[in-house]
Amino acid sequence: MNDKVAIRRLATGVPGLDAILGGGLPEFSFNLIVGPPGSGKTTLAHQIMFGLATKERPALFFTVLGEPPLKMFRYQQQFDFFELTRVNESIHFVNLSEEVTEGNFDHVLARIMREVETASPGLVFVDSFRSIMLEAPRQDQGAIGLQQFTQQLGMFLSSWEATTFLVGEYSPEGQPHPIFTVADGLLVLDQSVRRNSMVRQMQVLKMRGQATRPGKQTFRISNAGVEVFPAALVRDDTGASESAASGSGRTRARLGMGVPLLDEMLGGGLPSGYSMLVAGPSGSGKTILATAFLAEGVRVGEPGVVVAFEQTPSQSRATMLDDMIRAGKVGLINTRSLDLSIDEIVQRLIDLIHRMKATRVVIDSLSGFELAVAPSFRDDFRESLFRMVAVLSGLGVTVLMTSELEDRYDDLRFSPYGSAFLTDAIIVERYIEIESRLKRVLAVVKVRGSAHSNELRQFKITDDGIVIGDPVHDYQGLLSGRPTQTPTPHKVA
Repeated sequence: MNDKVAIRRLATGVPGLDAILGGGLPEFSFNLIVGPPGSGKTTLAHQIMFGLATKERPALFFTVLGEPPLKMFRYQQQFDFFELTRVNESIHFVNLSEEVTEGNFDHVLARIMREVETASPGLVFVDSFRSIMLEAPRQDQGAIGLQQFTQQLGMFLSSWEATTFLVGEYSPEGQPHPIFTVADGLLVLDQSVRRNSMVRQMQVLKMRGQATRPGKQTFRISNAGVEVFPAALVRDDTGASESAASGSGRTRARLGMGVPLLDEMLGGGLPSGYSMLVAGPSGSGKTILATAFLAEGVRVGEPGVVVAFEQTPSQSRATMLDDMIRAGKVGLINTRSLDLSIDEIVQRLIDLIHRMKATRVVIDSLSGFELAVAPSFRDDFRESLFRMVAVLSGLGVTVLMTSELEDRYDDLRFSPYGSAFLTDAIIVERYIEIESRLKRVLAVVKVRGSAHSNELRQFKITDDGIVIGDPVHDYQGLLSGRPTQTPTPHKVA
């Protein structure tokens, strides 16, 4: 027999917020939304209110401002979630400025109680609660104190079965307040500016009765309102995770690269669900190879997604890729924003993969990826790459990432981030000098769990794509100018 009390969870209507709360807001809970000025507290409170309020579950929003709520309306109406027709229908605003100015907690509490008894709301908001706290030193002799006021307010609203939100400029790291102890939920918002980037984060420090997402989560405020980007969950040993729920996992199938001889070098193609790193210096053909990989997928009915951080893959393949994007066969995420977080990028990518039902993903390039990430996150870039690759692997997609390297000829490296170990396969492209000309060569460095060629081959980039030649049998001879076997070209189909 199960004697547990069932607690209903309310969907907030804020994208990503329910995920970090552990499934939504507990109904009838007493919650705090705190943070510094400008961090988005009031916007978040309004978005939750418009997302939850109905005629059957009306909302009361108490304002503690020196001016009427009309000024707040002026700015909040700019967001897409704000519906003016619902004001005074399912949403009611009450100004407590007069009671607060009197400096008497009894009067403030009495006014709140009268309004609640009259409206019978299912949702109650008080913004800003800190303004009430600042009046504590002015309390009359015999009046209730701050802690007693907080406790009575919480008990009263809970008895009315209202889900309550108190908004204020607090820091849980500072001097503790009685209100933190009384609250069932504590949501902390923060923002930081580094160089020319703005990073907003929120953290669920407390939510009674349910498991929340640990750590700080990135969010953004746009015309649509607040959007939270929860840190992607890495697939566990049982194969279960929130992000990977619909993933197909790895199979024994091999995917064509769009370069027939390269499939042979890989041992029959790239295993499905693998991640591959294509590393090489600028202009060596990394993006051309990535485009061929997507084009081959489209040819066999496998949609793809390309994430371009530097530019849309172009050069000789511009028309082909544009045609695939316009035809809806390849999805594009093309951003040059310099204040992104890894979690935001991964969330956008996951959403597009699900929408496109994509099986192939290209990230071009890791160098541009690092520049697109806000400076605050670059110290953890390697760790974030690991999480991203693990999440995409859990989704069952096959990933090709490019990485630009400085070709030092005698220094064989595959990634400036020490992330080569994260991938299942590596192709390296390099330049060699022959008779005062730079020639391109490539090699398959690894294909995890599979036999592959270890040959170094010359290749060319033509209007028809990549042309791979015969193996370079005497690499030192090429460097010294000694005659070698002439490559026989193999054209891309």
